[in-house]
Amino acid sequence: MLKIGIFGVGHLGKIHLSQWAAMKDVEIVGFFDPSDANAESVAQYQIPRFDSAEELIQASDAIDIIAPTTHHFKICEQAIRNGKHIFVEKPMTNTMDEAKTLVKLVEEANIKFQVGHVERFNPAFLALKGHTLKPMFIEVHRLAEFNPRGTDVSVILDLMIHDIDIVLSIVQSTINRISASGVAVMSDTPDIANVRIEFHNGCVANLTSSRISLKKMRKMRLFQKDAYIGIDFLDKKTEIIKLKTPEDEGLFTLDIDTNSGKKTIAIDNPEIKQTNAIRMELELFRDSILHNKPVPVNAIDGLQAMEVAHQILAKIQKSLSPDTAQ
Repeated sequence: MLKIGIFGVGHLGKIHLSQWAAMKDVEIVGFFDPSDANAESVAQYQIPRFDSAEELIQASDAIDIIAPTTHHFKICEQAIRNGKHIFVEKPMTNTMDEAKTLVKLVEEANIKFQVGHVERFNPAFLALKGHTLKPMFIEVHRLAEFNPRGTDVSVILDLMIHDIDIVLSIVQSTINRISASGVAVMSDTPDIANVRIEFHNGCVANLTSSRISLKKMRKMRLFQKDAYIGIDFLDKKTEIIKLKTPEDEGLFTLDIDTNSGKKTIAIDNPEIKQTNAIRMELELFRDSILHNKPVPVNAIDGLQAMEVAHQILAKIQKSLSPDTAQ
């Protein structure tokens, strides 16, 4: 039985708590949250509330950190020094120095450390497992309505970091150049941003994120040789349009005339298995501990996503500086 301690039972923390509560081979030993309102909102679970972070860490085999980002490093450091396994929400720390220190501590410790990049487990993205992904151009739009919750960090670290992580996992190439622009509209940090990432293998990714939109959108489009792939993370839909091959028998096809003759297009809508992404990532974390398996999103993954995010923030800050040459 894995003893889990939960740090933070706000909006997302309550969701995590409900998933842990329904999971086999898991016991929630308690939670730590300085907010009385948050604590009251989970009273129905009858789970002990700890007054001390240290006491909760000591009582647990593993901890789940869904506290504000500014608290991540301190809690992680304390847990690592006590030999506890850690699941921490993205971004894994508030600063790059904290992230680099954390990676070193994790490497030195015999623990499992997983970062909560939940879109890796979105059913629409999982449907592409087994398909060859070698995009040369990626277009991403992640739009959300304004919500004061989460504005303690920029839209880059709040929303775009999901897509940065997905893009890095797909492209598997080093970055050649980043250009970015962003504007703070409703908060003190950028609320909308557009970013262009150029990779050394020739792939270009164009990412747009906004938390001041009138509608929600979470779409990614991949363009690669002989294929277009559309992923709708919000509506859980995936579409592949490609040149037909002998393996594509049974798919809907369409003949088109081109300058080089007639070509046949095949349209594939992979099966979407209705899974709970948060439940899946937490179950995989549990299994990595109980069965000594690698975690699906490790500290290095979390660091790499943060590195790109902070490069983007630096580019935006430079572009907004009055001293920047025009």
